[in-house]
Amino acid sequence: MTRLMEDHPAATTPLLSQPGLAAALTSRTLGAFSSQVQAVAVGWQVYALTHSAAALGFVGLAQFLPMVAFIFPAGHAADQHDRRRIVITCQAIEAFAAAFMALASFAHFLAPSMIYGLVALFGICRAFEMPAQQTFLPSLVPAALFPRAAALSSSLFQVASIAGPSLGGLLYGLGAGVCYALCGTGFAIAALATASMTFRFPARARQPATLAAVFGGISFLRRKPTMLGALSLDLFAVLLGGATAMLPLFATDILHAGPWGLGLLRAAPAIGALLVATILARYPLGRHAGRWMFVSVVIFGIATIVFGFSRSIPVSIAALAVLGGADVISVMVRSALVQLGTPDEMRGRVSAVNMLFIGSSNQLGEFESGMLASAIGAVPAVVVGGIGTLVITALWMALFPGLRKLDRLDDIKPD
Repeated sequence: MTRLMEDHPAATTPLLSQPGLAAALTSRTLGAFSSQVQAVAVGWQVYALTHSAAALGFVGLAQFLPMVAFIFPAGHAADQHDRRRIVITCQAIEAFAAAFMALASFAHFLAPSMIYGLVALFGICRAFEMPAQQTFLPSLVPAALFPRAAALSSSLFQVASIAGPSLGGLLYGLGAGVCYALCGTGFAIAALATASMTFRFPARARQPATLAAVFGGISFLRRKPTMLGALSLDLFAVLLGGATAMLPLFATDILHAGPWGLGLLRAAPAIGALLVATILARYPLGRHAGRWMFVSVVIFGIATIVFGFSRSIPVSIAALAVLGGADVISVMVRSALVQLGTPDEMRGRVSAVNMLFIGSSNQLGEFESGMLASAIGAVPAVVVGGIGTLVITALWMALFPGLRKLDRLDDIKPD
């Protein structure tokens, strides 16, 4: 069998010697960390103010709907304007909004309606920020280094995903204002890091914001079956295998683990993802990347089934860690296809579609898991989701032979 970790000259090139890469990674990691801290603080504060589970649902809706509404215009803007300035502007707005939330919390006048409005503002900012920011890596590193750079970026993101909620929960004991002040500082430093990046946005002719131009990412993907296959495979795998949405129920009613167990279960996928991403940062995928993507999704589905049947906390934690690690391999392949296989003038719009797929799979996956669990029970819902992931994988292998035959990621070029 072909080795997963195949050395080649790019594996020994110092990544951070690439101009602007350290700043880009700092910006993305701090932004992700601040968002995680903010999400914990907003959830706790809204529930403390309302004592309503529905209010927590409105927080997610307030952030998700603006993203859906603005993501396609945001992708078009990223292909027409200076992407670095777009990200700086969004991060600066996020910093000021977080600072306002801190002051309003310290002064005790931050009402739930104000939080919903500010969360919606963050949703709009992220709709514009994410497609532009996703185009940075292929502009900063050559194709041969991209898989390692993407793996390092994913590693740092996983660190933020682990540290953010943990620190946010601890700091909330000092008050929501402290959390928001930390978020504002993080967003501000992220904006400064983005401003320090050295690459130039290439001049290009402006396109009018017609429907064809705004939704050009969808038209592009329809002509790229391999890329579409990777995006849709990841979408359906996460949509069906949404075991993480059921973690509070499993921790309480099935594993009888309590809050400490829930914390371990929530951290497990990120820990597994961090471990695999760290390995891939040193030893990038070699040959047969498409096959490894399908193998990783199969492992994802099997780990979901194991978690569903498990009644042991260690086994459940291990299954979730394997699930998170397998997901990273799929993300690496998808990211390389989207960023390296897309011409620079289309990267913003294609990244917008990618972001929409990711957001939809996460949000709709939680909804699907919750509805199915309420209908047939939590354990059958998780197991059926894992089986569905395996079925989708087999079907996609037949429908997208080009993805199955995909070889080296560093050979991907726009055409």
